[in-house]
Amino acid sequence: MNVKTLGKQITALRREKGVTQEELAKYIGVSAQAVSKWENGGAPDVELLPKIADFFAVPIDALFGRDVTSYEDPRLAMVKRLINTPESEKFKVAFDYCWDINRSLMPGIIAKFFTGVNDTVDFMAERMKPGEQHFSSIRNNYGFTMAGLGTRQEYFLIVPEPKDANAAYLDGIDYPAFFAHLADPDVFNTCVLAYKRHHKNAFTADLLVKNLGISQEKAKEVLQILVKYEILGTGKVEIDGEIQSTYHCYPEATFMAMLIFAREIIDKTHMGSYLANTRTKPYWK
Repeated sequence: MNVKTLGKQITALRREKGVTQEELAKYIGVSAQAVSKWENGGAPDVELLPKIADFFAVPIDALFGRDVTSYEDPRLAMVKRLINTPESEKFKVAFDYCWDINRSLMPGIIAKFFTGVNDTVDFMAERMKPGEQHFSSIRNNYGFTMAGLGTRQEYFLIVPEPKDANAAYLDGIDYPAFFAHLADPDVFNTCVLAYKRHHKNAFTADLLVKNLGISQEKAKEVLQILVKYEILGTGKVEIDGEIQSTYHCYPEATFMAMLIFAREIIDKTHMGSYLANTRTKPYWK
């Protein structure tokens, strides 16, 4: 085992990832002093090598500076790392991977230039001011990405080019009717009200009357619209000898995602990171 190469590789991978010796040590389950010793000529115990490789999402061979042409092991390492990450940190780690995917989709020579550049999520976030938001988008004839990075909202979307764009986006969908309903403040505010409630807590039209200050007739109209789009579910319950309609909301991520992208249209983020538009064809015909 080439100890010096191993130490240099751990140092290089750690710096490329933008993590401290303490963060690496915490994941491996050793002291920061142990990591420092490795990077200065020492060597970790053999049984620690798989966990070190998992942390950096590389095969063990890469720790010794060996060039690896197979992409299977790094993908498995990523999966293993996410599985072994505490639940409270999984989405953060996953978003770090997504941000790196987005960077790597930059056009050819530019992507190669950014390989290894220390523009990790944490690195950039540390340099952002409160309320600052960056956006990123890679667009070409094979699909597009949208990503947000900052203190307002982080997100990532990747959309491979569909075989039939018209069928994927337009055919059979009455967008004007949906957006007309959503443009009604009572409909929109009911969605927000429903998403604030625990999904196990059912409610009646009286909740809308009380919280939105609308009539029973308007409340029932709004509820019928949201049931139509399956934003709300409905049931029946007997109260004081009368059967009343009840409603419940099992919040779907699609509504939250719609708000994210609607805000990007309304309140544009003008600070871009990793922007590339080489697309030459329209999105649909």
